[in-house]
Amino acid sequence: MITLRPFRLFPNPRHGVPGVVILPAGGFRRAKAAITGWAGYAPTPLRALPTVARDAAIGSIHLKDESDRFGLGSFKALGGAYAVGAVIDAARSRGEQQDTITVTCATDGNHGRAVAWGAQRFRCRCVIIVHETVSQGRVDAIAAYGAEVRRVPGTYDDAVREASHLAATHGWHVVSDTSWPGYTEVPRDIMQGYRLMADEAADQWEGLPPTHVFIQGGVGGAAAAVAVQMRARFQPTPRVIVVEPDNAACLLASAEIGALTAIPGNLDTMMAGLACGEPSLLAWEELQRSAAAFMAIPDATAIEAMRLLAAAGVISGESGAAGLAGCLLAASDPAARAVLGLELDSRVLVFSTEGATDQALYEKFVGSQTSPT
Repeated sequence: MITLRPFRLFPNPRHGVPGVVILPAGGFRRAKAAITGWAGYAPTPLRALPTVARDAAIGSIHLKDESDRFGLGSFKALGGAYAVGAVIDAARSRGEQQDTITVTCATDGNHGRAVAWGAQRFRCRCVIIVHETVSQGRVDAIAAYGAEVRRVPGTYDDAVREASHLAATHGWHVVSDTSWPGYTEVPRDIMQGYRLMADEAADQWEGLPPTHVFIQGGVGGAAAAVAVQMRARFQPTPRVIVVEPDNAACLLASAEIGALTAIPGNLDTMMAGLACGEPSLLAWEELQRSAAAFMAIPDATAIEAMRLLAAAGVISGESGAAGLAGCLLAASDPAARAVLGLELDSRVLVFSTEGATDQALYEKFVGSQTSPT
């Protein structure tokens, strides 16, 4: 069982309120058809964690393992690379020449690697912006796909603004996984790609539907995509609980206030892929009504969850283990169990959204790399 540490849990009072359709079904069908047609596509595994579930006094826990998606180490290729292809198609339809197209984005690591891989795949130039605390290992992994990587001061959100500025100045194309007023279509394509991860999990699920889904936050794009696909595939719809680092819980803060909210500070967290202070507009429009609750957890719990997964033969990075960490923290607290309806027969789905995307950091936290069984 996991160590009980302080965490925040906010049940969403707007859960279930009707709203507009953020991700139309037709867009998902197009994304699925494109991605499943790529060379090297294969569904990632859904792994049962019976020992972890037993220790948590939960009926079952199944983990969608994204550690080997297209060899990139994370689920991000489903969105970033797909959006690069869509951007290039749109640019060429406007008369732009392939050799003049440049795509850019900000990243904590995984999204930038996916966009760089997509740019290499679709043969266009790529410039990736990282902020000052992104590890050199993640920078090197992006550059390995031929991208130019530029480091800027500040946080992830500062890098987002810099990428937008450079694109406006040079006529580049932003392929961002976060959205804001006036910039929604590319992030919508990215989220449609992310839905494939949840769709595969639904295909692989056996027996009664999951009762709960714990999914990482960040800017919210993956969580919103998962929430949409859970609603599309399962009835009754599982309760979706969004998990964030306690120093970067912008979605929880937005839920508490009842409106999209940015949080200040340096967003210091080991969960680098979730170190975001400003929610995505599209993601928030979905999650404000579909998330049953929001959680903020300490870094130490995510690292402990990494170690539990390593012992079970699953390689999961700091951000990848966050959903399971949130589930186990909630399961260890009687009040949280009651609020979320976690019972001895609950069926939980979690997503390990990344593997060891920085080998040195993984070994620092876990001790050594473990091969999945």
